[in-house]
Amino acid sequence: MTLRIQFVMGLFAVGALVACQSEPEGRSLTPTLMVYADKPEPTSPVATPPAGVPDGMVFVPGGLTQIGADDGQAWEKPLLWVQVKPFFMDEHPVTVAEFRRFVTATKYKTEAEKFGDGAVLDETTRQWTLRKGAKWSHPQGPEQPPAPDNHPVTQVSWNDAQAYARWAGKRLPYEFEWEHAARNATNSRTRYPFGNELINADGKYLANTWNGTFPESDAVLDGFHLTSPVGQFGKTPLGLTDMTGNVWQWCEDWRQNYADVMAGQPPTNPTEKVQRGGSFLCEPGWCHGYRVSGRSFTSPETSLMHVGFRCVKDV
Repeated sequence: MTLRIQFVMGLFAVGALVACQSEPEGRSLTPTLMVYADKPEPTSPVATPPAGVPDGMVFVPGGLTQIGADDGQAWEKPLLWVQVKPFFMDEHPVTVAEFRRFVTATKYKTEAEKFGDGAVLDETTRQWTLRKGAKWSHPQGPEQPPAPDNHPVTQVSWNDAQAYARWAGKRLPYEFEWEHAARNATNSRTRYPFGNELINADGKYLANTWNGTFPESDAVLDGFHLTSPVGQFGKTPLGLTDMTGNVWQWCEDWRQNYADVMAGQPPTNPTEKVQRGGSFLCEPGWCHGYRVSGRSFTSPETSLMHVGFRCVKDV
C-alpha cells in the first residue's frame, strides 16, 4: 500500500546527553525543549497562566517530564527527561467545522483530494484500502454520511495539518510537548492522563477506543464505533480533551528512536512523522497506543480515517 498507509514507530529532531559530575548536561532539541539522559535538578516551572489565554486553548505550564514507559513498546524506550517551556495547546483536536472555515477562507485542497483517495479500514475485508473520494468532509467515502461538524477532522495529512496551523497562527506540537501535556505538566506516571483505568467507578467509559478484539468485533461499549464529538469524554486534570483515543494526532517530529535522540543522532532517512494519542481503532491486544507514552508513525502525505491533529502556540 506504499508509505501512505503505513503506521509503525518513530520520533524526531536531534538530542544528546553527557553525564557531567553532579548535574547532567542537557542539549537543546528545539527552542522549547531540553533533553537529558538523567534527571536534572528541577527548575521552578512557570505555572501561572499569562493574561489573555487564546480562545479555545489551555495553558500548559512548563516543567520537567520523564518521557516513555518501561513497560511500553520498544519505541517508547529508553526513558529520557525533557525540560519543557510553557505553551498553549488547543483544548481539543481541530474539528470538522473549524477545518471547513479554513478551507472556505483559503480554498485549500487537501492531499486526499489531490490524490483522489484516503486510507480507510474496510470492515468487510478487514484490510486497509485507499478509498476513492474519501476526504476530510466524507472520511469513509462519498457514499457514506458526512463527518459531523463537532467531530475531529480526519483524512488530513501532516502537510494539511501544517497548512491549517500556519493559517491559524499556531504550530503542531513536538511530541515531547504533547506527552508533557498528557502527563498534566506534572510528570504524572499514570497510564492515561486521567488515571490507570478507562472505565470509572460508575461504569462510564472515559475515552473512545475499540471495545472488543480488533478488527473482528467492536462491542461499542463506549457508544461510538467511529469518531466521537470532541470533549465527549470529559477533560484531563489540565483541562484538555481527547488526549486518549478518538483520533491519533499529528506531531511536528520525524520518526526517531529515543536512543538516537540521547546519542545526539539526527533522524536518518526520515520518512515518517510522529502521531500521539491513539484512536477509536486501538485496543490493547493490537494497539495500546492511547496510553500517554504511546506512539505511531506515518508518512507526511498520508491521510487516514482515524488521524487528526491539534495545535499549540508559544507563550
